[in-house]
Amino acid sequence: MFQAQISGRGQVQYIGDPTNIKRWVNEWKEGALHQAPTCISQPDSKTFQKKKYKITWRMLSNSGQDADIIRPIIAAGGFPYYPGASMKGAFLRQCTPEQKERYCGRKTSENQVLPGLIPLRFHGGYPKDDNWKDTELIDIIHPQESWQVKNSDDKPSAKLQISLLEPLLLFGISCTQELDEAEWNTIWSIWEKALEQGIGCRTSAGYGHPVKHPNTRLVTMFLSGQGLASKLLDNVGEFRPNMFKAALRGHTLRLFSGVTSIETAEELTRELWGGFDGKNSILGSLGIAFTANSDNLAIDFYRCNNTQMPTYELTEGVLNILCLRQLPSEEREKLKKLAIQLVKFSMLLGGFGKSWRRVDHRLVYPDYLKNNRKPMIGCHWEFKKNSQSLYLPINQLEDISKFLDTLYNKSIPNWVTSRGKKLNNSINDWREVWRPEKVEVYARIAKNITDSHAIKWFHGEYKKGYSIKGSKLTGKVERNNKSQIGRIWHRMYPRYIIKNGENKLKLDEYVEILTVFPDEAEATLDFLDFVEFDSDFTRVWKQGEEQ
Repeated sequence: MFQAQISGRGQVQYIGDPTNIKRWVNEWKEGALHQAPTCISQPDSKTFQKKKYKITWRMLSNSGQDADIIRPIIAAGGFPYYPGASMKGAFLRQCTPEQKERYCGRKTSENQVLPGLIPLRFHGGYPKDDNWKDTELIDIIHPQESWQVKNSDDKPSAKLQISLLEPLLLFGISCTQELDEAEWNTIWSIWEKALEQGIGCRTSAGYGHPVKHPNTRLVTMFLSGQGLASKLLDNVGEFRPNMFKAALRGHTLRLFSGVTSIETAEELTRELWGGFDGKNSILGSLGIAFTANSDNLAIDFYRCNNTQMPTYELTEGVLNILCLRQLPSEEREKLKKLAIQLVKFSMLLGGFGKSWRRVDHRLVYPDYLKNNRKPMIGCHWEFKKNSQSLYLPINQLEDISKFLDTLYNKSIPNWVTSRGKKLNNSINDWREVWRPEKVEVYARIAKNITDSHAIKWFHGEYKKGYSIKGSKLTGKVERNNKSQIGRIWHRMYPRYIIKNGENKLKLDEYVEILTVFPDEAEATLDFLDFVEFDSDFTRVWKQGEEQ
């Protein structure tokens, strides 16, 4: 388990050659113990207790990096674990000053460390059994912000890491003194608050979270969705909740970059969602945690010729937007309002995960998929009834205009200025900047999910002799690393209306929405003229102009 200096000797290389990483993982599993170390397996007593907690998705620990792989932290005997030192640090951050001194000690004015009145020892967290060996441990990181939002035409390379998939972890705490049940309850309640923040790495992206978040939960939404699943190293499909953070973070950057400078937009996005500022990592205020019952989430394959494309179908899942910092109630409420606006924007105009810029072609364009001769494209997401407060009611198309105007003129600028930053009228050159000079939105009411006018425009002529297929506007996928992101989003948004003072789903009706970031090509200008003057679409946003 080391980076050899010569080839063929346990060497871990880049994702282009997965042989060695598979070998690394297989040798590790073969040599690891079949049960957690005895220090965590002893029975509960008045001086030692253990509790188990389920991690809803993956947990990532980091013991260093070999070439392009992040290695897990491994205990004696090869068992993966969450270190006791990390557990103590997370515990300390949730203690009151009195609890810190009681359980973990304090420093004197001479910088000496004194033990706590009831000193605790943290044994860390271990998988309950060796079932972790039967899961897919090779995990993929695929950063795409520069490609998706900015101007890079180079598709970023995926990187590898090893993480535990949905582990059931046993955490142990002991004390040199015998403690009564009330004291143990206090200790475990502090730990559960710490666990809510997520453990390990990449917690804001959904890694290392428990099932429940009573204290950190900021916004809760119930969702259903379907589309292309992410593909792991062995072409195994996986529903990866980090896609929610990726979409929300990307939209945050798009919106900020429309009202302030690039540097400020990036800084404020890091402040909200975390990231790196040079070599320094920044803990963001917001994170996500996702849970779904296994009966409500299916992974399947869409077969196109000789290719299998993994897909997901989620009938219901719960996405929580978390507040990962301890904030005054007034600041927390402002953060909640901003998070709700970001969620509404994301659900109105796009989706989550791979191919989110397009609607799921299986729903809208059955002819396209005849005999499965064309690749799967798109996704489709809806709020469940439990999330009625997050619906954007659209009695008239002007309601979209009002929402986007409020977002651009009020919500986003107010957040920027509240952080002590300046607004900026200059236009930056990123591809997807949410600014009136850079984006246009068109919409129409569709009578059902298949009543899409735009879907065929992406694959053929929109009028005789005119097509946008394969253009800069629609983008294209190539086998090399030069695939091009399109400049148009297509969404079928379930239509909700206000009726008798309540938000109601208007049965079967959808709002078809095109969001366009125009380039200067003549083909693009011709198409936009057609959409605005010769189609059923109405332009609902180019801020500052009469709708």
